[in-house]
Amino acid sequence: MPKHRRNLTGAYLGVIAIWSTTPLGIVWSAQGVHYTFPLFARMAIGLAVCLLWLAFTRTRFPLDQESRRSYFIAGFSIWAAMMCTYWGARFIPSGLISVVYGLSPIVTGLFAWMWLHEEAFSPLKIAGMLLGLFGLAVVFGGSMQLGEAAHWGIAAILAAVVLQAWGLVAIKRLRTDIPAVAQTAGALFITVPLAGISLAVLDGWPAQLPLRAALATLYLGVFGSVMGFSLYYFLIKHISAGRVALITLITPVTAVLLGMALNGERLTLNVAAGSALVLFGLALYEWGLVSRNGRRLRIARVSE
Repeated sequence: MPKHRRNLTGAYLGVIAIWSTTPLGIVWSAQGVHYTFPLFARMAIGLAVCLLWLAFTRTRFPLDQESRRSYFIAGFSIWAAMMCTYWGARFIPSGLISVVYGLSPIVTGLFAWMWLHEEAFSPLKIAGMLLGLFGLAVVFGGSMQLGEAAHWGIAAILAAVVLQAWGLVAIKRLRTDIPAVAQTAGALFITVPLAGISLAVLDGWPAQLPLRAALATLYLGVFGSVMGFSLYYFLIKHISAGRVALITLITPVTAVLLGMALNGERLTLNVAAGSALVLFGLALYEWGLVSRNGRRLRIARVSE
């Protein structure tokens, strides 16, 4: 296997592992504290690690106009999406967070179609999109069994999906040549002040921090922010936006299993059925690429 392809495969698997554990980490990090604190702490830790990494490796940090624009778009979309995610995570199981995030390929595909003209919508892709949206409606219908505010939690995560997809495609559209770690650091330079202002306005520094919340925040700061975002931006540069978003087809399954095994989470029948419909719809949407002249189905690969 060529070195470049090995790097892409390793980055792809790394993002899957990190994104599978991130929802549970978010839930644990916010236990016993206001949700804005773990968000700010995570991003601040991530920025510190990025700066050390940049200094140690002497990685260039572009400051031209296009690079600054990329940093702002990435930083704002991260802050906005994470604010929605941390707020909504208080009301729904961690596995369901990943299921809703699984709709990213559909939202990303719509943005990529409008801005990047990456792929046309085949009938099978449209069917997958509609099935995924129907699955989300089923999840909403069964959300009351998870708690009175569960539907608001799902809506917040869905808003985060839209914000993340917008940021992904907007960065891809700029076509800048920025090292992945530099892109992450530049984004966090924007995210950290915004998260700090949010913390100061909505709550303030907590009097004490539970051990599990502290460890989860540290994990998210190092892996969820630095490693996850760096690998994420690396993939954005080398493969299509739709292929990057395909990761969210895999992580819901692993995240649900982790939530059940480590956090005692249980999904209701309606939510489980809706989640299955979402995943099946995504499989049709992303993997079922049918050409207009009726050639046979081909499977989308990461190497493309």
